[in-house]
Amino acid sequence: MSCPLGKAHVCCTQISNLTVQSGKAVILDNISLHMHCGELTAIVGRNGAGKTTFLKALLGAVPHTGTITFESENKAPTTKPRFGYVPQQLSLDAGSPVSVEDLVLASVSRYPVWLPRRKKDKTLVQHVLSRVSAESLAEKKAGELSGGEMQRVMLALAIHPVPDILLLDEPVSAVDKTGIKLFYDVVSSLRYNYDITILLISHDLDIIARHADRVVLIDREITAQGTVEEVYNSTPFIETFGHIIAAPPTRFNNFRKTDAEHI
Repeated sequence: MSCPLGKAHVCCTQISNLTVQSGKAVILDNISLHMHCGELTAIVGRNGAGKTTFLKALLGAVPHTGTITFESENKAPTTKPRFGYVPQQLSLDAGSPVSVEDLVLASVSRYPVWLPRRKKDKTLVQHVLSRVSAESLAEKKAGELSGGEMQRVMLALAIHPVPDILLLDEPVSAVDKTGIKLFYDVVSSLRYNYDITILLISHDLDIIARHADRVVLIDREITAQGTVEEVYNSTPFIETFGHIIAAPPTRFNNFRKTDAEHI
């Protein structure tokens, strides 16, 4: 099935009949959805509904059937889109001597991190971190970062190079309120600047209401999908989570370029 490209979006991802089985047990059953660039789609569901398995299937980390097709105006359709991935958290020993600069270079360069830094290495690190306004973290020990700081570094690595699809798996589960706001401000700036397709898993239904364009409720299969209002008022959602009074949305269209430049 072709994924139509709207006037406001120049790329689209079509997921068709994605199924994951373990022996005779069906973990995900014929998941089909499409996502446009610049939009944030949130996946919600009870514990054990298959949300993280869904992301792992997209990343090719678990066997699955079905197809994933990415289309854009500038490239031929591909079944192997480039993914960026931010996990729930990265655990590091607080006493580790590894710096953020070491971590970034180990991820984006083949230059051995134990050798003296060249000027171009430091420039590369600053470039990678600048996309999430985290340049000041370069010299810090990675194990001493706050939860929010570490997730911003992970986000910087996830978008270098800029992916077709950015996957966020409970990215702020260990982050304080201030860090959560900053993280999603950065995500909003990325949507504005790079028109990235974003797929988010989160248990925070208030955050989803503020930031998501579309919501998909799964329980092995898709049981509801649509806007926040449509899904939150659906019978399957209410049976799972109860009645939720959602916070007002933070609309992407109201996010100005001046906002992005100051994050």
